[in-house]
Amino acid sequence: MDLTDRVAIVTGAGRGIGAAIAVAFAEAGADVVVASRTREQLEAVRVQVEAAGRRAVVVTGDLDDTSVMPSLVGEAMARFSRLDIVVNNVGGAQPRPLLDTSEGFLERAFHFNVTTAFALSKAAAPHLLVEGGSIVNISSAMGRMSDRGFVAYGTAKAALAHLTRLLAADLAPRVRVNAIAVGSVATSALDMVMQSEELRSEMEAKTPLRRLGDPEDVAAAALFLAAPAGAFVTGKVLEVDGGLQAPNLDLRLPDL
Repeated sequence: MDLTDRVAIVTGAGRGIGAAIAVAFAEAGADVVVASRTREQLEAVRVQVEAAGRRAVVVTGDLDDTSVMPSLVGEAMARFSRLDIVVNNVGGAQPRPLLDTSEGFLERAFHFNVTTAFALSKAAAPHLLVEGGSIVNISSAMGRMSDRGFVAYGTAKAALAHLTRLLAADLAPRVRVNAIAVGSVATSALDMVMQSEELRSEMEAKTPLRRLGDPEDVAAAALFLAAPAGAFVTGKVLEVDGGLQAPNLDLRLPDL
């Protein structure tokens, strides 16, 4: 699990899963380029990275704009002269009933979750191929399960999972590409749940491990996939979801 002197880019790294991954990589010996919209959050992550004895480069910007992606690679090369790992963590979309889901909303969800990962992976690939590297995409359990209200988000995350397999085929054997299908993790994305004892208890009861995930649970999986420990793993989607076989949150949408 050693990443000594490796260099990683982590998107959506200001909080939650992205921040936990950046810090875990630093604790394993990596320098990191951390990117998101909010500088204040990134600066807090930078402090944690430096406390682990490593260096962090903070890049702020709208990561939904794929023209930003080459600049992340440029920062890594300018500051560290190498790039070994890319974590495509940025993404998301709010649940929305089918009849309230426009084509534009679906396309925006696809862009934010899939096109951004494609753009950064493509920009990074020439550098990752030099000495070999790893790409880790953060997908979702909803990419394989079905539930009402997730037609945009679930479709996008399913596409991200298959993008992972296809990139792995294109970039083998020099670059490994894997994904993590994340279940319910206690981050700001679940604020509604975290503020309701009833909803949280319901989700925990429907999760085989009887708890919500922590960002560090996902970070540990990302570290495994990026490190030499995962050297014989590519084109796979690792399910880090507490054992979910079905959705664990009822959005209580009205019948059509």
